[in-house]
Amino acid sequence: MASTREAYGKALVELGKEKDNVVVLDADLTKSTKTSDFKKVFPERHFNMGIAEANMMGVAAGLAASGKIVYASSFAMFAAGRAFEQIRNSICYPNLNVKVCATHAGISVGEDGASHQAIEDIALMRAIPNMKVFVPSDEFETRAIIKAVYDISGPCYVRMGRSNVAAVFDENYQYQFGKGIVLKTGMKLAIIACGLMVQKALKVSTMLKNYDPTIVNINTIKPIDEALLVDVAKHHDIIVTLEEHSVIGGLGSAVSECLAPYGIACKHYSLGMRDVFGRSGKSDDLFKYYHLDEDSIAKYIDELK
Repeated sequence: MASTREAYGKALVELGKEKDNVVVLDADLTKSTKTSDFKKVFPERHFNMGIAEANMMGVAAGLAASGKIVYASSFAMFAAGRAFEQIRNSICYPNLNVKVCATHAGISVGEDGASHQAIEDIALMRAIPNMKVFVPSDEFETRAIIKAVYDISGPCYVRMGRSNVAAVFDENYQYQFGKGIVLKTGMKLAIIACGLMVQKALKVSTMLKNYDPTIVNINTIKPIDEALLVDVAKHHDIIVTLEEHSVIGGLGSAVSECLAPYGIACKHYSLGMRDVFGRSGKSDDLFKYYHLDEDSIAKYIDELK
């Protein structure tokens, strides 16, 4: 098991060896975001901007305008929240090659509490024109996406977590931009998940009494895989989306917005943070408290009709 933030640090080093125009910025959290890995190998291309996220994004924009590919890192709450205006106006409006790589997203941050638990960041980032949004599920998908966004023109937001997660893929994983992945084929009900909720979806699929679900990993929230979602909706009676994020504006909203014009007779239920803030506690306890643990999810799904 490994965390997606650890995979991020390793991917940056690999990318730095391949591309000499990669520059990494951090807002005084290099050990936590794991950009310290890059700093050890390429100190001349790593800049600690201090506790000044807004300024960091402005500097990132300037470097990108000068031809660099910039990876700017902080906790999701500070990257997407505190620096929103600079990301919008200085990075996305001119469509610059800045990759905002945010760690410690969602309630899995645990004891840091509501002030540090970003449950709105997907909604904020996907609403900005030109921004692409990615939520990898494990270390292998993270490393692939971090390398892939180098070649994807314009701003990108990559959402990562603090805690260790089980592997979904292996070292042979190949990322395809904007393409979701069917991990398991079932019938009647489909579970669509992103991030660490993909592992929970796979576990839940073995616990259900009334359904044998299809499991879909949506690693790219924007642009979302419309063709796959339409196909899933056409061949299932029920869709349940799982996310470690508010159900307002996140994966569930994106799926509903995608499917609404088609008028497909498929029920859709969104499971996530239901218009509430997080709170301080151990990660596992928080998932149970918000009914996002495997037992709660399985019970909820088995009662669907």
